Amino acid sequence: MSERTFTIDDAPFKKFHFRIAGLTFGSSFCDGYSLGIIAMALTLLGPQLELNAMWSGLIGSSALIGLFAGALVLGKLSDRIGRQKIFLVNFLLITVVTILQFFVNGPAELFVLRLLIGFGLGGDYAVGTTLLAEFSPKKYRAPLLASLNVVWTLGYVASNFVGYYLGQAGPGSWRWMLVSAAIPAVVVLFLRIGTPESPRWLVSKGRAEEARLIVKKHLGQNVEMGETSAHAVNPSDLGFRGLFSQKLRKRTAFGGIFKLTLVIPYFAIYTFLPSILHTMGFEQNFFADTMLNIFLLVGAIVGLWFLAKFSRRGFTIGAFAILTVSLFSLSLLHNGSQYFMLTFFLIFTFFMSAASNLTLVYPAELFPTEIRGTGIGMVTAISRIGSAIGTFLLPLSLNSFGLSSSMVGMAVILLVGLIASIAWAPETKALSLNEASDPMLEGGQPASGSHASLRQIREEIK
Repeated sequence: MSERTFTIDDAPFKKFHFRIAGLTFGSSFCDGYSLGIIAMALTLLGPQLELNAMWSGLIGSSALIGLFAGALVLGKLSDRIGRQKIFLVNFLLITVVTILQFFVNGPAELFVLRLLIGFGLGGDYAVGTTLLAEFSPKKYRAPLLASLNVVWTLGYVASNFVGYYLGQAGPGSWRWMLVSAAIPAVVVLFLRIGTPESPRWLVSKGRAEEARLIVKKHLGQNVEMGETSAHAVNPSDLGFRGLFSQKLRKRTAFGGIFKLTLVIPYFAIYTFLPSILHTMGFEQNFFADTMLNIFLLVGAIVGLWFLAKFSRRGFTIGAFAILTVSLFSLSLLHNGSQYFMLTFFLIFTFFMSAASNLTLVYPAELFPTEIRGTGIGMVTAISRIGSAIGTFLLPLSLNSFGLSSSMVGMAVILLVGLIASIAWAPETKALSLNEASDPMLEGGQPASGSHASLRQIREEIK
């Protein structure tokens, strides 16, 4: 009996899939750890470096500003030169610069170094997510991509505990906090050596035979690409211009607004979590901080079940609604019981962490292979520059307007995300990557009133 043949979209899960996922997970852990440890370090380095509210906001948001630039530049570059080169080189940058943080003597130096760390991590958001999505079978694509958020949360939670215990060593321990992020970065750097190029990207460049050999070597002799030749692509549909073409501009707008309105409150609130808990009246905030970290982790894990249980669109809309209500409620209870406030904060934390799984699944499904790196980079860049601005402004807002008004502002941002999701969120669950990324398909069927879908056009070209 002849062996059954699979395409890359329906291939069985292999050891290689686990390896690619693990290498991308390593990046997410480093990102969560790096962005989390700065919140712990700021409580010590602030007095030592005599930081005012402006410098605290700039340093807290510096990696996010770098993420904006890295996602935009390296995401677009990955569509031109491939995923694999950037997948390796950007972690060399991250490792070296992380170590250099130990030697800073002023806020400007630290700001620049964290910009560079963010630049490398931004490239990894675009390239790592793209590479994982392009290798993953459709059955496992969402769980694998969403698991990046679980691992990100593990990194963030780990940084909180490491920061808490290192903080007992004295006021200068912030240097060890920051340089500790180099340990996982070095491990990821060496494990990424030998990672193959994305076969989907090779096919999009007309290098079908190279793609076929990679698929056979890493996924099995009985696995085929499914697509074996490059498709005629209009130059106007490539690069940043393509993202705002008539076919893709609604998806680009949804992706940007959806991710932006989720991550602004996430990063702003959790970068300055110790200060917020102090404002809420938790003078010794280890209990509250630990509970919030537990809910972050549990929310990320339960969010994987939500992805399997609910449609992409339904999960997105429901999560935005709960987040908006819980944050508005928190703002109204500012002068009430600490533990009522903590309850709504825990609800917000749980659903924010669960919904964050979507930020790593949706962008990879919104854009075709020829422009996927650019698209994910653009969505990530939009979200990160917004979260950088939010993180910069939050300590100023807390000082000027107080906790209640600051939380109302964050809730309004979530409300914008809810409205955008109701208007534009596509349904991409259970579709192959090509089908999900076809802007002229709705739930696997041609959109009403549209012309032939991209899939039909491609079949005609063949």
